[in-house]
Amino acid sequence: MSVHRFAALFYMLVAILLSRPEAARAETGTPLQTPPYRLNRADEDYRYLRDSARHIDFWDPLKYVTLNESGSWYLSLGGEARERYEYFNHPSWGEAPQDHGYLLQRYFLHGDLHAGDHLRFFSQLQSSLEDGRKGGPRPADEDELDLHQAFLDLKFAVGENGSFVLRTGRQELAYGSQRLISLREGPNVRQGFDGFRAMLRTGDVRIDGFATKPAETNRRVFDDGPDNTRALWGTYAVLPFPLLSGGNIDLYYIGLFRRKAGFDQGAARETRHSVGSRLWRSGPPLDYNFEFVYQWGSFGNGDIRAWTAASDTGYTLSSLPLRPRFGLRADIASGDEDPANPDLQTFNALFPRGAYFSEAGLIGPANFFDLHPCLDLHLTGRLAFTLDWDFFWRESADDGLYSSAVALVRSGKTSDARYIGSMPQAQLFWDIDRHLTFVAIYGHFFAGPFLKETGPGEDVDYVTMWFTYKF
Repeated sequence: MSVHRFAALFYMLVAILLSRPEAARAETGTPLQTPPYRLNRADEDYRYLRDSARHIDFWDPLKYVTLNESGSWYLSLGGEARERYEYFNHPSWGEAPQDHGYLLQRYFLHGDLHAGDHLRFFSQLQSSLEDGRKGGPRPADEDELDLHQAFLDLKFAVGENGSFVLRTGRQELAYGSQRLISLREGPNVRQGFDGFRAMLRTGDVRIDGFATKPAETNRRVFDDGPDNTRALWGTYAVLPFPLLSGGNIDLYYIGLFRRKAGFDQGAARETRHSVGSRLWRSGPPLDYNFEFVYQWGSFGNGDIRAWTAASDTGYTLSSLPLRPRFGLRADIASGDEDPANPDLQTFNALFPRGAYFSEAGLIGPANFFDLHPCLDLHLTGRLAFTLDWDFFWRESADDGLYSSAVALVRSGKTSDARYIGSMPQAQLFWDIDRHLTFVAIYGHFFAGPFLKETGPGEDVDYVTMWFTYKF
């Protein structure tokens, strides 16, 4: 897709926005509310549309198609399109070939069939395309057409308001802050998993157990099978934490197997176990998110001992203009202490957010510590602006620099410098309406001594913008 076609799409979406009908109102004159679209579209529930008075959106006839007189059998259809432009000056700090920017396109189409209260089948197609990148698409840039999700749910009632669901098939997984298990929203191709999942929901308690293999990301049509070289299993619980006002706690165990894992000390078979806890509160004025993980297992003939601690604390001054939120993130993850020793101390973030620290995705959460102050401003109810500056160091001077996919980016064997560099960013988020959003980001990475000594160590300029339309 050319830049001109990107602009044409924008004007088409604006035309759709301007021509949309006004929202319906209840007899009191209060606008009827519709729930927002979820990140994982399988988490949406359209049973409220049994009430015909709630049909106020253009797409509502597709969201609840009744298949029997009572409406207990119904089909829900939906989809989304994301058109994204991305540009790096000195990509990979000058290591990758320079281009003039490229376009990333992503399309989803899904169907959600409910056969009564106990049986459900959900299926979702994904098409992700790349155009114009010098050197061709990266591993998570392109997948022409494939089955992204296809699962069957069996649901059973637990008590008055609880439920227990058994799910089998291809599905998205995302837990907590998506530091360890994510659906990978930032990159063009999202991550799916093949396997089984059991979900208990009762009151404020949510407990999951899962046993899966990640789905492959191959570029052609319907060629994404399960990755038999890797496996992911575990259990994850979310509970209220009454000792802290408004607090919650996540407790989890996650197991990972990789037939061939690569780190700065070499490549070998990896079996890794992670136990963690997350304390969090999401409401203003004070929000916080603290997470602690310890890992053990085996790497070839050596033992794994690794850890991480992460924090994100913010305070919102709702009484001030623009409702500013002042935040500070601080994170640390262990690195290997001696590449000549078969034991491994490098933290593995498993399947984290693709854009872990920023959409640029230059650095991943292994062998690092960072300080990340940020300021969020709400220009209007739908328009937000964020300024932040992230500073990075290596936790161990004997280990290298890794990407979000836990792939080695720069070896640490030729430099003792710890300081990697810093990246200020400006980000604009515009929720144009329920369906259409726009995001624009500019960042500049100042390369530090470690990057310069391992070379090339050019500063990086990064620009991206995208539109997403959901229905």
